[in-house]
Amino acid sequence: MTTTARSAGSKLAEDNGARGVPNAPSWRRAHLSVDQRVARGRAARREAPRSEHGRWEAAPDRGDPVALLEEQAATRVPELVPIRYGRMLASPFTFYRGAAAIMAADLAPSSVSGITVQLCGDAHLSNFGVFGTPERQLIFDINDFDETLPGPWEWDVKRMAASFEVMGRFRGFSPDNRRAIVAAGVREYRERMRRAADLPTLGVWYDQLEAGVLLNLVRQQVRVKQLDKKSARRAEKHVAKAYANDSTRVFAKRAGRGGRGAADRR
Repeated sequence: MTTTARSAGSKLAEDNGARGVPNAPSWRRAHLSVDQRVARGRAARREAPRSEHGRWEAAPDRGDPVALLEEQAATRVPELVPIRYGRMLASPFTFYRGAAAIMAADLAPSSVSGITVQLCGDAHLSNFGVFGTPERQLIFDINDFDETLPGPWEWDVKRMAASFEVMGRFRGFSPDNRRAIVAAGVREYRERMRRAADLPTLGVWYDQLEAGVLLNLVRQQVRVKQLDKKSARRAEKHVAKAYANDSTRVFAKRAGRGGRGAADRR
């Protein structure tokens, strides 16, 4: 994330709190009732009607995307920058993966409801995966937080939705199929958030998509012919690999003998 994008997110958080939009810590500590939270949400919707999220226009003073990447590169390891650019050139989707700062800059002037959260910052589809939790469960969730920053919740949802569209175009999906995929993704988000609103805090914290449940959903899609068996086997193989990727394996792969220890010097 560039300094420009991070500044935009921080500025939005400060402005929202200053103008009284209900995202400041005070309402978090107030333990609002359900009715109060509903009223707060409706007030936020009036700040940014849903219809405004369906369109985007480039700002008249939109910055040069390449210049944004160069600004970002200034704080990176110089020897790795050409490798990063080479990966971004492979396809439209790989460019999108590396262009979180560009999208954040494009979204900065867009309409927001005023509710600031700790964003993933780069919530494209490839940054979701299977991993183990401290509770020794294997779950499916966001697994990359390199670009995390405070910002409007809408940014993560839009980056996720756009990633399905970009990948669908790259893979040759029809416009109707791409639209159905994007709509299914944002619909699931909406329904999950509605469900979370009725849960206590700990219920939300432990509401996870366990790997076994995910595989059951995959098999269900195979039965109704929405997914082929080859894709299902690939999903099962991916989960099996995640189960085997424990701390011992990572240690053996990344650690090595660095030099002579005290016992060797005797």
